Amino acid sequence: MKIVYFYQYFSTPKGSWGTRVYDFAKQWAERGHSVTVVTSLYAKSDLKASRWTEEQTIDGIRVKILNLRIDNKQSPLRRIWTFLAFSIWSSWYALTLPADVVVASSGPITVGIPGLMARYLRGRKLVFEARDLWPDTAILMGALPNPVVQKLAYWFERQCYRAAHLIVALSPGIQQNIALRCGFTHSISIPNATNLDLFGTPVANVPLPASLSGKKVVIYTGNIGAVNNSTLLFETAKALRQRTDIVLLLIGDGQQKQELLAKQQQDALPNFFIYDLMPKNEVVAYVQQAWLAIVPLKRAPLLDTSSPNKLMEALAAGTPVIQTTDGWIKTFLEEHQCGFTFSSDDPAALAALLISLADDPTWRPAMSLRAAAVARRLFDKNQLATDYLTALSNVCQSKPHSTDRVTDRTQWISG
Repeated sequence: MKIVYFYQYFSTPKGSWGTRVYDFAKQWAERGHSVTVVTSLYAKSDLKASRWTEEQTIDGIRVKILNLRIDNKQSPLRRIWTFLAFSIWSSWYALTLPADVVVASSGPITVGIPGLMARYLRGRKLVFEARDLWPDTAILMGALPNPVVQKLAYWFERQCYRAAHLIVALSPGIQQNIALRCGFTHSISIPNATNLDLFGTPVANVPLPASLSGKKVVIYTGNIGAVNNSTLLFETAKALRQRTDIVLLLIGDGQQKQELLAKQQQDALPNFFIYDLMPKNEVVAYVQQAWLAIVPLKRAPLLDTSSPNKLMEALAAGTPVIQTTDGWIKTFLEEHQCGFTFSSDDPAALAALLISLADDPTWRPAMSLRAAAVARRLFDKNQLATDYLTALSNVCQSKPHSTDRVTDRTQWISG
C-alpha cells in the first residue's frame, strides 16, 4: 500500500515526544509498504529543517517537513495560525502524492483539511485518527473563546468524521464520545503504544543524581502546564516537605515551567525538581527507577477520554501509575491492579495518599510485575502496528470492520 500520514507532531525516539507515528510507520515500511509522513517542526521533536520544505528519509519513512514551528509556549492565536498554515500548505501534498489511503491525525482538527482534499478531490480512502476531542480540547484550553468559531469548529469536526472511511480513536472514551455525541460508529480504538525494547529493558549503569538517589521518586514526564495540573504537583511537594524520603520530579517543558522553578527557589523545597526535556532513550532510566509515575490531568470530563503516552511507557517500565481522571484509565488501572486513581485537586489529600503508600512496602513488587505484564500484552508497538495495518488494508479493500482483535478493544480495558 501507499500510505500518506498527515501529522504535525512527528518525532523519533531521539526527540522528547511520543513516537506513535514513527513506530507504526517504521513497521509498515519494513513490511514493504510505502509510507510518507507530512509534518511540521514541533519544539519537542528532533526534526530539523533548513528550507521551507524539506524531505528526509528516516528509517524507511519518507518525511515531508514543512518549516512551521509549533511550541506549547506560543500564544493560542499564534498556534491557530500555524495549524491553519500547515493545513493549507499540506493540502498540496494531499492533491499530488500518490496514495491508496490517507491518514489525517488530529488534533488539531485542521489537519482534516488535507484529509478532505485527498478524499473528495482525489478520491483517496480516508482514515481520520482522533488523538483527542477537538475542538473540545481547544475550547477547554481557552483557545477558541468565540461562540461562532466554536460552532464552525464543531461543524467541521462532523464533516471529518462523515468523510472518513474509518475513524481510529486513541482510547475507548474517545470512540464512545464520537459515537454518542456525533452518531458515527464506523470506528475502532487503537491506543498509544510503547517501545518494549526501550522501556521494558532494564537500563544498566545509569544511576540517578545524588538528590534523587535512595528516594521514593514520583515522576512526571511531559508538558508542564495547566491541563496537566502541574501546580498540583508543586503544592503536593510543599505538603510533603517534612517527608525527606519522597520527592517529586518533573521532566519536560511548558507554559508553567519557569513559574514553578521560581516558586521552587523561593520556597527552597528540597523535594521538588524540574529537569529539562530529554530524549526518550535518556528519560527511560528515570522512569524505570521511579517509585511511582503520575499522570495528573486537570479535573475535566473531557480529559477522562485521554490516552497519554506516558501511561503506557510507565507501565512498560514496571512503574505503577497514579492518575486523576474518572474515565477508561481509572477502569483500566482497577481491573489490572497496576496503579491508583486520585480523584481530587487537593494537594494535601494527594500528599496523604503518597505517605500511606510510602509507609506500606508490601504493595509495590506485585504491582510492578502486573504493570509490566499488561504493557507487554496490550501496548506492544509491534502488535498495535499490525492491528493498524490490518485496518488500513481493510479500508483499501472496502472490507467491513468486524469485531475481531482490531476492533473489539474492550479486552484491553477489562482484560
